[in-house]
Amino acid sequence: MKYDAQAFELISNKEIANGIFDWTVKNKSLSSIAQPGQFAHIAVPGKTLRRPISICDTDGENLRLVFQVKGQGTEIMSQLKEGASVDIIAPLGNGFKIEKGKKYCFIGGGIGVPPMLYAAKAACKPLVITGFRSKDFVILQDDFKSIGADLVLATDDGSTGIHGFVTDVLKERINEVDEICACGPFPMLRAVAQAAKENNKPCQVSLEERMGCGVGACLVCACKVKRANGEEEYLHVCKNGPVFNAEEVVF
Repeated sequence: MKYDAQAFELISNKEIANGIFDWTVKNKSLSSIAQPGQFAHIAVPGKTLRRPISICDTDGENLRLVFQVKGQGTEIMSQLKEGASVDIIAPLGNGFKIEKGKKYCFIGGGIGVPPMLYAAKAACKPLVITGFRSKDFVILQDDFKSIGADLVLATDDGSTGIHGFVTDVLKERINEVDEICACGPFPMLRAVAQAAKENNKPCQVSLEERMGCGVGACLVCACKVKRANGEEEYLHVCKNGPVFNAEEVVF
C-alpha cells in the first residue's frame, strides 16, 4: 500500500495538563476516513523520524491529536504555532473493532486515554475507566461525559477520583460489559488482559510501542504474538496493530 503525506493546518495547540498538548489539525480528506485506534505519523521540523500519535478524535473535518512531551521531537511539536503547516501521514494501522449491540468498557491509562475517546464515541453508552498518576495529569474527562459515557476516574495517589488502578475498577464492574478495549502502559495492559481472560471477556489492546517508519519497513516496533497453533512470532505494531486481540499478545 502506498502512503502519502499530506499537509494539515494546525488550527489549535493547547496545553491541557502538565506537558500534555491538544492539537486540532484541518484536513477533511483524511479526517473523514479515520477509524478508532488508528494513528497519525507526524514529521517534526529538524528531525529524521516521524512521531506516531494516536488519533484522539475526528469530526470528519479535523483530526484531534493529544500527546505528551517526552523528548526533543514532541517538545518541538508542542511549540508549533497555530496556522503552521504540518506534514502528516494518516490514518495508519489497524484500529478497534466496535460491534453494534455490545456493551463495551474502554480503559485508558495516562497518555493511553486520548485514543479511547474516539473509540468510545463508536459505542452505545460505554463504560469508560481512565487512570492517571495524579490530578496534575488528568485529561479529557469533560469530553467523555459529553458523549454520555459512564465515566470512572482513578488516580494512583488518590489526589482525585478513586484511589487505585483502573484494574481495581474493572474487576468490580467487569460483569456489566461484553467486551473490553484498552490502551496504556504495558503493565496495565497485561493486568487488564489477565482480568478479561479470568472472566471470559473478549479484550482488544492498543500497544504503546515506539515506531520508526510507521509503515512496517523497519523493526523498531516488533512485538511477540502467539498464533492459534501455539507458535510465537513477531509482528509490527505499526502495520499489524496497533490494536491486537489480547489473547494473541505475549505479555
